[in-house]
Amino acid sequence: MPDSRAETLAVELRNVDKAFYGVKANDNVSFELRRGEVHALLGENGAGKSTLCSILAGLYRPDAGEMFFEGEPIAFKTPKEALAAGVGMVYQHFRLVSNLTVAENFAIGHPDVKIHIDGKRQQRAALALGERYGMPVDPTARIWQLSVGEQQRVEILKLLYRNAKILILDEPTAVLTPQESQQLFTTMRQIADEGRSVIFVSHKLHEVKQVSDRVTVLRDGKTVGGAATSEATPRDLARMMVGRELDLPTRDSEPEYGDVMLAVKDLHVRGDRGLEAVRGVGFEIRGGEIVGIAGVSGNGQRELAYAIAGLRQPTSGSVQIGGKDVTKLSVFDHIRAGVGYVPQNRLGMGLAPGLTTEENLALKAYHRPPYSRGRRLVASVFKSEGARQIQQYDIRGVRPGLPIRLLSGGNLQKALIAREVDLAPKVMVARSPTRGLDVGASEAVRKLLLAERARGAGVLLISEDLDEILALSDRLLVMYEGEVVGRMRAEDASAERLGLLMAGQREEATS
Repeated sequence: MPDSRAETLAVELRNVDKAFYGVKANDNVSFELRRGEVHALLGENGAGKSTLCSILAGLYRPDAGEMFFEGEPIAFKTPKEALAAGVGMVYQHFRLVSNLTVAENFAIGHPDVKIHIDGKRQQRAALALGERYGMPVDPTARIWQLSVGEQQRVEILKLLYRNAKILILDEPTAVLTPQESQQLFTTMRQIADEGRSVIFVSHKLHEVKQVSDRVTVLRDGKTVGGAATSEATPRDLARMMVGRELDLPTRDSEPEYGDVMLAVKDLHVRGDRGLEAVRGVGFEIRGGEIVGIAGVSGNGQRELAYAIAGLRQPTSGSVQIGGKDVTKLSVFDHIRAGVGYVPQNRLGMGLAPGLTTEENLALKAYHRPPYSRGRRLVASVFKSEGARQIQQYDIRGVRPGLPIRLLSGGNLQKALIAREVDLAPKVMVARSPTRGLDVGASEAVRKLLLAERARGAGVLLISEDLDEILALSDRLLVMYEGEVVGRMRAEDASAERLGLLMAGQREEATS
């Protein structure tokens, strides 16, 4: 007699184990994905979500356990095998060839496409799929010409073009405006209604509640809970994720402002291609104030942050820190003037991957006492000061001699912010400080930023996460194509208003 339960399952994992260097990333994990559902996968950084998804997508093979695809046992050896069976994954970092067109990217790796590519046929297919799923793209555009949101559309449509039955979306809304996110949710529901299945990996609990049918929570590599989404509150889900009660902190309603800490006047900055990326931007931040800058990635936020931190010379305009003009000074002079900088890229730009945590924590202070005496570094101070900061800022997973790159994303971010905070800067510039972090790590990072505000520093928060911007900012600016297209007080802001401005709608300044 056929198993009716198995007939409803698209994928089932039973008692899956996967370890790296002796540390288990998945520990006896079981997971079920039904046909025609959107299934949310939740968990802290390091909980095992990415490993589980990579097993499903054929990137990893489990050390133990079983996987069933449409009721039949299977073991994908490669992502190519998984995709041929109908399982595809859209990663946070897209797998597109930037100098090829949308239509050409559709053709890459497709089993029906031989040496010669029928460009017109590929273009028609891309256009038809985009219209069908409400995700229009220009099939003749080259990938580098598209916004990040449009590139994500191409990734999803590529999988649908390959007739994928199961789509795994890893943090898909991190780069989207609220309106783009809503359109994506509509598309996800349409995909599920067609009988396909979607695994939705996200840290945003309200999104999980809005779009998913069921949710599975992982913690420390193990399955700790699962339920119909309609039966679980965001508080329940957060508690399962971190194992305790949790509330993300928000700003005080009545701030006490001090002197102007950061003054940006008519700033113009060029991007990597030599084109003007920041065009006439000006604003001030006072001590005890958080000013948030919202905008879709690629609208000049990076170049603005670089100019304030001294990493890129403006072509015109000025930057003042505590009344001192630092526009043409070096990065070192910006640091001495009181600029703290938390870049979006934690490893490489923010931290030195091959150095230890203690060494990274001293990178901006090693040249002065107590870390150095004359030209000699004092190893014992690196150890003692590092131990103090590790305990004070709750940086976990540190081992003697362990390169910092082996820490989890949340602990990397805590170490990066701890180094900047410990120098008591006048201005803290933070770019996407909680991007990719779970709610527990996000809570810790938010507390550090609010503590800087309470200390009297001026904080510039640049983020695509509108929930974060709205929760922490006293005033908000919106950037579009290198210009400030909207200014508002926090009490006048909403996700809808910000989203329209992020998409290019202009309005008169209100503050």
